[in-house]
Amino acid sequence: MPRMLDVSDEVRSEIGDDEADRLLGGAHAPDSYECTSCRTPGDALVEPTSTVLFVGDETAVLAFAHARCIPSQVVPVAEEQLAGAVRSISQAQSDVSADAARLQPSLPSQALPSQALPAQAVPAPAPASEPAGRTGTPGQAAILGITCGLVLHGGTGHASLVVEPTGPVGRPGNTTGEDEFLDLLQDAGFQPVADLDKTPDQLPGWSVLVAMGKLHAILQPAAAGGSTGWWQAHQPLQVTDAWRFAANQLGEVTMYAVPAGTVGRQPREDLLRQALERAVALGQVVSASLPLAGT
Repeated sequence: MPRMLDVSDEVRSEIGDDEADRLLGGAHAPDSYECTSCRTPGDALVEPTSTVLFVGDETAVLAFAHARCIPSQVVPVAEEQLAGAVRSISQAQSDVSADAARLQPSLPSQALPSQALPAQAVPAPAPASEPAGRTGTPGQAAILGITCGLVLHGGTGHASLVVEPTGPVGRPGNTTGEDEFLDLLQDAGFQPVADLDKTPDQLPGWSVLVAMGKLHAILQPAAAGGSTGWWQAHQPLQVTDAWRFAANQLGEVTMYAVPAGTVGRQPREDLLRQALERAVALGQVVSASLPLAGT
């Protein structure tokens, strides 16, 4: 029986016309699945379903999602992260039904590179309790800590990320130790925050990659078009159901950035807001709203 599947042109170009047609005919598509966005059950026989292709260097994973949650699209993911997705999908297949199928892409696909705004920093290990990733040009690594939480904007909870480096971040060639982290982000379009209750404008070309219910990366525009990784998790970061629901409902995530030692890792969202408010009062916060990529 044909499934109610949407296969976008970009997914079709990766998997090929023959495979796309087989999916639409029901040959390799599941009846039931776990939505790769909201993680709740779906039924391709009775509700519109999107095909979502996660691509790495050499392999790709085809997953399925409610069309209301996410459109059919190709999502670039680092090869090592894709291995974890394959294990998750394999487990889901044994527990529920065919949640996804492993495919070879028709064309080579690039993983997210660990590059970013031109920056350098004094390397320092992140605290074990703080999820961190790296940003910077090769040989100029800055370690960033990421804190996820809900921040109220006029009474509405917004899924938010607070990005704070573990040390000063300077421009290439700057050996003075001067921290230019916020200046670099303002050059990229982030704006100073004067009021935490105000939702910042969306920043074109930037996005947040949440896949398989986890935070994978913050993406920035690539010089050759498309997106590339600005920050990437060492391991995909689990987010709360409330955070993911708010991100999916609004279709965006608010990113706040602060200099090293400004906010710290706060154990509760009320404490996180208080720390952000203190930083705003000092003029030490820039922000932007970043649309979701993948979920």
